[in-house]
Amino acid sequence: MVVTPAVPEIFEDEILSSVEARSETLAALRELGPPDLVHLVKQPVKTSSTNKQIGVYHHVTGIDASSSASLAAYINTLTYNPSDKTQKVVQGLYCCYNAFSRLDMRVQVQIPGTVESYCIDERGDKRVATEDLWLETYLCSVLRAYSYADDGTGDTIKKIVGVRRFNPITSTEAEHKFLDAAERLFFNGWQLGSDPEIQVPNLVSNHLTTGLLQYIHTTGRYASGINLFEKLRTRDPEISSLLARVYIQADEEVKAVQLLHEAIQDLPMDYSLLDCQADFCNKKKRGDLALEIAKRSVVSAPSEFGTWARLAEVYVSLEQWDLALLTLNSCPMFTYQDKDAPRMPEPARIHLPVMIETVCDEIDDGAAHDAEQVHPQLRKLHAAGFKGTFLKAYMLLTEITSKIGWDQLLRIRSQVFVMEEEYRHEKQTLHQSSGTPHSRNASTTAFRGTPSPHANGHGESEEPEGESALESGDEETLAEQSTTNTSTTGKPELLPSDANKPIAHSPGLEKPDPTIASSVVHAGSDDPAPHKPLPDDPTAEDPEAEDEQPPNQLQFRHKRLCERWLDNLFMVLYEDLRVYTIWRTEMAQYRAQQLLYKKSAEEWEILGELAERLHHRDEAVEAWQACLSMRFSPKALRGVLGLWEREGDVRGILGAVIRLVTWQYRWYSEFSPALLYTVRRLIEEEGAVKVRSIIQGTSLPQNVLDLTHQYTQLCTAFRSSGSDG
Repeated sequence: MVVTPAVPEIFEDEILSSVEARSETLAALRELGPPDLVHLVKQPVKTSSTNKQIGVYHHVTGIDASSSASLAAYINTLTYNPSDKTQKVVQGLYCCYNAFSRLDMRVQVQIPGTVESYCIDERGDKRVATEDLWLETYLCSVLRAYSYADDGTGDTIKKIVGVRRFNPITSTEAEHKFLDAAERLFFNGWQLGSDPEIQVPNLVSNHLTTGLLQYIHTTGRYASGINLFEKLRTRDPEISSLLARVYIQADEEVKAVQLLHEAIQDLPMDYSLLDCQADFCNKKKRGDLALEIAKRSVVSAPSEFGTWARLAEVYVSLEQWDLALLTLNSCPMFTYQDKDAPRMPEPARIHLPVMIETVCDEIDDGAAHDAEQVHPQLRKLHAAGFKGTFLKAYMLLTEITSKIGWDQLLRIRSQVFVMEEEYRHEKQTLHQSSGTPHSRNASTTAFRGTPSPHANGHGESEEPEGESALESGDEETLAEQSTTNTSTTGKPELLPSDANKPIAHSPGLEKPDPTIASSVVHAGSDDPAPHKPLPDDPTAEDPEAEDEQPPNQLQFRHKRLCERWLDNLFMVLYEDLRVYTIWRTEMAQYRAQQLLYKKSAEEWEILGELAERLHHRDEAVEAWQACLSMRFSPKALRGVLGLWEREGDVRGILGAVIRLVTWQYRWYSEFSPALLYTVRRLIEEEGAVKVRSIIQGTSLPQNVLDLTHQYTQLCTAFRSSGSDG
């Protein structure tokens, strides 16, 4: 028997105020829309007086929204509440957003009585709900269920109070319905928007294709995905890139390579195909093959972040750190657009019931930790809030740092970017000189593959083959994240509760010297702003003029201007490293003195995230385990689960999954694609019989184990590999 999550209730001050708030925000919705809103009107059982009616609501994802009947059926499941026998539901309203037509589809149910369906447009006008609109609404509801699902850390669950999350596809019949709708509406998918790293949604990069790939990846239904994209590819060859990605996921790499080869013959400048090919080669440790492909991808789509980021990844794999930094500096950065979230009025009160099936003392995270003390320096680590393009750029920067170290990173940074002292010197020279030297492009030198400058700054360089794409960098976002919390002396400040204990300064970790950002030059300095030469620009190089330059000016000319957002990332990275170094130094000192190193559970959780950002996996797990020894934390347990997955510890993996599944059910979520994927892969490797036996043999209450058994039953329904053993 499938266990259904409890029903949270958010009580309104005024009846229908939540529905009115939703109607008012329709015009501001940008992408897939918020979770579905379910509004109920209740009144006392023993009276029919309408003046005692109250309004309650909750949000939900994953309900079948293919017709008004299916939504009315969901409302009917809410009419009986065993925990509240004094109130009865007399009216229900289900609101589900159609992101294709930008309409809010609504089903109103009178109990007992009639069912009415209609839709509301952005102006608040009522319109007729047609079959075509219901098809669009159904597809949007499935995509939202995946988009708003939690990854196991609990971060998504905690963002919006009172959301029930269901699995929208629990059988092969439901899958056929989903893929049929996706096929019929595929060429309208760009209307839904795209992930924040994509500047312009297109045929193969949008929320529909993201949802399809995520579904295929989660469930392992590769044959269904291949069949869908094969059919769509006959209508447009661009879809070959999606088909190739599914082939690679399905371990059909030979077919993927053949397909990419054929498709690129027909579409030699399709950046999605090129990016897929470059990614494949790079993951096969063939950065030499990936390099030229990634460069061509940048030429094809110079305004997309992903193409530049891929080129930077290739340079990192080839250990060409200077070119990796220069390429990173050229990435176009976009303002992060978060998912559409409901904007509701302040509730009168909130009721969050707990089902007996989810009760487990070990997994109760309660509210006791709300008052935990956290050191201000840990609260102010800006990198923890990075998302979108800034998060991916920061992870590239930390990957470089983890491989070459902070000191070497600073040396390379000073070799490729203009430093403040050099800028002042050059500015003074320009004032004293009547001639103006040719300036060079700050962004795309890495594109062709300029050799590393020598230690003295001399070295030949070539002009790029394409101009910079950095036209809309989100400078204001990072400008606000100034380094006011950074020690002006570059010395570490004490973080722990035992702040009176002296610690040694970490050698070699120095605050980075400031660079000159391109925005400084463009903002009105006396220097001429460096123009960005086009390919074959005759002014791009002047060998005779270069020969006439003194060494210091030649050195300056071969350097680039650092974008302000990247300069800020260096400062944020310094702060992360500084705090991490203090933590590790203190721990070593306490251990040497055989003293207990104390931190609050939340501080351990933050330190675990910090270590993970800096690619110190063992230290991250150490911090998360310290957190879990004090209280339950889904974020910490999800981090430890990653360790057990890498080590192949089956019992450890399942122990973590059982607890995470139960915690999610406690907060009304029966569906996490990330946890379903973990269970599916485990069944593929170990077999369903062994997995079920280990789950059943765990010393936790049976009601808790049954929740995880539902995930294994889902794998059986999808006939996953290993589920029939």
